[in-house]
Amino acid sequence: MTKKLTILDIAKMAGVGKSTVSRVLTNDPKVKPETRLKVEQIIKESGFTPSKSAQSMRGGSQKVIGIITARLDSPSENKAVSAILEVIYRHGYDAVIMESQFDTQKTNEHLEVLRKRSVDGVILFGFTECDMSEVERWNERMVVIAMDTDKVSSINYDNNGVIRQALYHLSELSLTNIAYIGVDPSDKTTGKLRLDAYLNWCEEHELPPRFATGQLDHQSAYALVDSVLDDDIEAIVCASDTLALGVAKRLQELHREDIQITGVGGNELLSFLFPNIISINPGYQLAGESAAKQLLQQLDGAVNIAHLTQPLSF
Repeated sequence: MTKKLTILDIAKMAGVGKSTVSRVLTNDPKVKPETRLKVEQIIKESGFTPSKSAQSMRGGSQKVIGIITARLDSPSENKAVSAILEVIYRHGYDAVIMESQFDTQKTNEHLEVLRKRSVDGVILFGFTECDMSEVERWNERMVVIAMDTDKVSSINYDNNGVIRQALYHLSELSLTNIAYIGVDPSDKTTGKLRLDAYLNWCEEHELPPRFATGQLDHQSAYALVDSVLDDDIEAIVCASDTLALGVAKRLQELHREDIQITGVGGNELLSFLFPNIISINPGYQLAGESAAKQLLQQLDGAVNIAHLTQPLSF
């Protein structure tokens, strides 16, 4: 069996002291450039990987943040992840990105892997079926996005506000016959809270509700359009830009350009393909930035657990 190389082995191969190799590994600026280059070349050629214990002994750290997204193909989550990476990279952290696929067991498995790897902290995109007992084990070392929590910090969206703002904008256009296409209410945030916002608006303004709910994908929305459509419908409010895309496609096929569509997400591609769609921005990018800053400050002991809601914008 091949012997695992140590820092001392690298030092001997480079003709330098063990402490010099340690300083190279921790990016100490006092190391001469030519010495750093020589040591780094030997590390690369030998395939040497410093152990976590060795890093701890010399006062260093792997400085890794785990990020568990719900869907890697989600434009909204990608906006948030991009902002997270920008913040943590700036502070010297690396990232491990995983996907939960809204699966409780898979999420727990990811958390266990991250725990065994001794990552510094985790940012989790929450969903209704999250196992809160596993989430709460991380305490101040975790921030959850898009879901209310109790014992760990959360960055949430104004699910009521995004729908009410869309409806308010439509009312300013003198549109009153408004249908709604959303997500199954079993999803407590994008599903139930956004649907409730629409139903409450209809009740307040004495308007007959007309709605349908399904899955969070454009194909589901496409299939639901006909169930809410009649000659009087003037607008369709969608719980997300992904749903708005499916609605727009179906209305285009039906030659119903007279119907105003609203979405949630501020998706640039959607706006490019369908310029007339009104999209409310819940602050996905700001949520990612806030989550990263909150987590890093918690890891430094500078702030306590907090619960924040992102402001809205078009």
